[in-house]
Amino acid sequence: MNRNHAAGNRQPCTRARRVQAGRVRALVVAAAIALIVGACAGMAGGGPILANAPVVRPSPAPAATRLPVPPDPIPIVFPRDDGPHDRLTEWWYYTGHLRDRTTGARYGFEFVVFRAERGDFPVSWASHLAITDERGGRFLYAQRSEIGPQVDGSPRDPNGTPTGFRLAIDGASPGAPVTAFPGSWTMAGANGSDILAATMSPTEAAAAGSPAGVGLRLALSARKPPALHGMNGFIAFGPAGGSYYYSRTRLAATGSLVVDGRTLAVDGTAWFDHQWGDFIAVGGGGWDWFAMNLGDGTDLTLSLVRDASGGHPLMYGTSVAPDGTTTHLAATDFSVTVTDRWTSPLTGTTYPAGWRISVPRLALAIDLRPTVAGQELDTRATTGVVYWEGSQVVTAVRAGRSIGGEGYVELTGYGP
Repeated sequence: MNRNHAAGNRQPCTRARRVQAGRVRALVVAAAIALIVGACAGMAGGGPILANAPVVRPSPAPAATRLPVPPDPIPIVFPRDDGPHDRLTEWWYYTGHLRDRTTGARYGFEFVVFRAERGDFPVSWASHLAITDERGGRFLYAQRSEIGPQVDGSPRDPNGTPTGFRLAIDGASPGAPVTAFPGSWTMAGANGSDILAATMSPTEAAAAGSPAGVGLRLALSARKPPALHGMNGFIAFGPAGGSYYYSRTRLAATGSLVVDGRTLAVDGTAWFDHQWGDFIAVGGGGWDWFAMNLGDGTDLTLSLVRDASGGHPLMYGTSVAPDGTTTHLAATDFSVTVTDRWTSPLTGTTYPAGWRISVPRLALAIDLRPTVAGQELDTRATTGVVYWEGSQVVTAVRAGRSIGGEGYVELTGYGP
């Protein structure tokens, strides 16, 4: 996915240059160099927890300890690599589609935890939670951040190797009004059997536009093996470093959703991305990310990385067949055409808001349009960016046969 939510400060820029030596050249070299220079020059002061070093250190504030890291790429192994890694940047990212069992009303959701190591500062975390009320035409979201190792309660074997992940964000960073964030946002799992639990505090829910309450509690179970992107699960960014990246593209979801204080019994599907590596950000201009679960059992993800001029130095994708077999897609295997645009009344940012996707290699034609136009998140307080991420209406045709589906799209680098 290569989600561009984290930027660097001066200390990680030094670390990033060090890990870049000897990297394989990639199509994003020129754009990545420009981005790293800009990040190093502009992040001297305070700011979002993943964009800068924390201004206020916890007390006591031990220096981050780094163990020697073998040369990349290292084979991905499960459940070890479901867990956290001692790398500059990492995230666990869920999106999905839920249906009220009683009324049939549909909801999209996003729940993510970001992890960042920045120089000698303690490990830093941020989390975003968003619910799209498709019938009501509303988008509700909140964000949290926290500093310190206490967020990570992941299980480990006697040698200290992770056997899964358990992350709990209370929002209790130094200087934060802890009383405004009762209850942890938690995600935990291993081998595709995961639990998500997050409820907005009254303060968060009121700010999101639903004072009576917003939250979710879901049990997820993978229906396919993990899909490794970039052939072996590693994508080289050249001077920007590199990223490990896999997805569990089709998880069955069941549980409850709270909207306006009402608890709804829901079921549906979810998509999980896990990405980590010694990179700060890559592309120089942002990216468009597409995740689609098609009605014939095929799952498809595409990433279009943009440079500062709006060009696409890197485009790639992965198709996952109903039996879990993966097909890796190069830039020449597909095309994406924007069919509509939407301008945010809150930030003035104009985003693509409709797409026609063609994958001749798979005999696929897909049309996407957002279920709700305004699915924009202003997360400058935690990750330093404004981005758009939302559920889609999917119309798909394979070899002349309509198959339908569900989808999510993420758009970064368009706004302030």
